Amino acid sequence: MAKQFFNRAKRTNTDIAFDVLFVSLSVIVLLITLYPMYFIIIASFSKPEDVMLGRVWVWIKNFTLDGYRAVFDDVRVWRGYKNTIFYTTAGTAFSLFGTLPAAYSLSRKELPGRNAIMFFFTITMFFSGGLVPTFLVIKDIGMLDTIWVFIIPWAVSVYNLIITRTFFNTSIPDELLDAAKIDGCGYTHFFLSIALPLSKAIIAVIGLYYAVGYWNEYFRALIYARDQSLVPLQQVLRSILIEAQESVQGSSHNFLEKKLKSESMKYALILVSTVPIMMVYPFIQKYFTQGVMIGSIKG
Repeated sequence: MAKQFFNRAKRTNTDIAFDVLFVSLSVIVLLITLYPMYFIIIASFSKPEDVMLGRVWVWIKNFTLDGYRAVFDDVRVWRGYKNTIFYTTAGTAFSLFGTLPAAYSLSRKELPGRNAIMFFFTITMFFSGGLVPTFLVIKDIGMLDTIWVFIIPWAVSVYNLIITRTFFNTSIPDELLDAAKIDGCGYTHFFLSIALPLSKAIIAVIGLYYAVGYWNEYFRALIYARDQSLVPLQQVLRSILIEAQESVQGSSHNFLEKKLKSESMKYALILVSTVPIMMVYPFIQKYFTQGVMIGSIKG
């Protein structure tokens, strides 16, 4: 206690001023970051006319659930939720299944030609075949209008692969493998029984990256899925918004009523599409910072 007291006593006015300035700027940045989401929340529960007139700033005005009723009364939303949950769950699992073994293999110095393999992986980060050739390939292998077109073709992200390989390089010491070999442990057993249990941080990080990517996916549905029963939630919400806007622009009858309904649905749709995936983060927060720092700085 005495040591802490004297350390504080040595602080100059400049140090105190810097702390005050730093905390003030941090609070301002925090408010700038959080307020848009907070505004969306209170706007989604407020009367749309109050939102349009700028009356909603700090708290809900004239509480209403009309926007949410309009969204959830549409059967396409529930179908989109079901599809997106399946694509996110199955896609994340499949992506981890492809990324983790590949990253571990590329982290082993004894793998023949690992630098050449990594070079060809890296090329795909900067060059692709293009939209039309990719569409033709997807069509030729029979994945158009199937659930697998959302999962298999883009299962492994090279960016996530590099982060995971760096983690294995820096966090799984060679001495641990040597000791396991003495006990008769092979590469596969070492990877499954030792490397993976020690890699919870990076698994949580790249798992979140993959899950967010699958959850927010809509472009592939536009290109590769014509069957409306397969489209994900984001594509459904996009269609609902476009239909609402076209309804307002294309008709002068009950224009104000349709405009207010469209405005109310807009904020409800934002929350419907973002809250579920945001709820996952608190469960992996303790791994997130550790995994990101190890996977990026030490690379």
